[in-house]
Amino acid sequence: MIITGKFPNLRLRRSRRNNWSRRLVEENNLSPSDFILPIFLIDGKNKKQPIKTMPDVFRYSLDKLYPLIDKAIKNKIPMVALFPSTDKRKKNILGSEALNEDNLVCKAIQLIKKRYKNQIGIMCDVALDPYTSHGHDGIIKSGYVLNDETVEILINQSILQAQMGCDVLAPSDMMDGRIGEIRKSLDRHGFKMTQILSYAIKYASTFYGPFRDAVGSKKILKGNKKDYQMDFRNSEEALREVALDIKEGADMVMVKPGLPYLDIIKLVKQNFKIPVIAYQVSGEYSLLANGITKGYVDKKIILESLLAFKRSGANAIVSYYADRLDKILD
Repeated sequence: MIITGKFPNLRLRRSRRNNWSRRLVEENNLSPSDFILPIFLIDGKNKKQPIKTMPDVFRYSLDKLYPLIDKAIKNKIPMVALFPSTDKRKKNILGSEALNEDNLVCKAIQLIKKRYKNQIGIMCDVALDPYTSHGHDGIIKSGYVLNDETVEILINQSILQAQMGCDVLAPSDMMDGRIGEIRKSLDRHGFKMTQILSYAIKYASTFYGPFRDAVGSKKILKGNKKDYQMDFRNSEEALREVALDIKEGADMVMVKPGLPYLDIIKLVKQNFKIPVIAYQVSGEYSLLANGITKGYVDKKIILESLLAFKRSGANAIVSYYADRLDKILD
């Protein structure tokens, strides 16, 4: 780094003195266009069900969707992400409900598209863990999640969601080769413009606990996901994952979790110049939310944490705070 000048001729605090001058030279900022709003879905009618481990986050029945989407559009959020809390009676070892055209996600896509057309984008999770009775992201044999057999199901899940009207498919399963197979199948079926946001870098993290509560997989999960999700000790491996997914047809990539992996976001952005999405995951959110509620930290920590993603190079952020941006960014 080259620094021209020296103290006292050079005083960096000059530009920090006033609010207007700080705004004039600020390097990063946030707008509603930087966010994706996650929405948890649940069966039934007239339901707004609180999630105990995620303060101020709820599961919604489909008839409660419209006010959420109306507010998101009003606040200029470009996309929502749909996650189902599947009735345990519909779960089995193969995750068959993922291929049911009447499942929660499919019905939600159709409702949103019918009313809003292309006013807002829809992102859908491509994975089996919300639908399996064992809580894993694929088919299990002898305690091991099978790769190629799982990919075949994910292809069918992707095609179904695209047929329903999903704009951005987001495979979060971490199976090898699934991006290329999904891309080829989408193209064959006439969905050449359907985008793929690959969870290229998804670490086997303890930060996912509240999310698993939200979709109902935490209590049924057998073992862990370390044989397919990434080892959090590794960073070079993350670059290999991204390189493979780009070659296979990914339009964007996800880094998950977010805040503990800002270095990974920066590495990916610097090396590939591809749109990078950060996921401020449930554990991050709940730690912040509870810290604010208990008075350990000021609520301004929300903005500070979100700006960290932009500073590291993220193009957009999946955040459970996205429905409150009008207050946070004010």
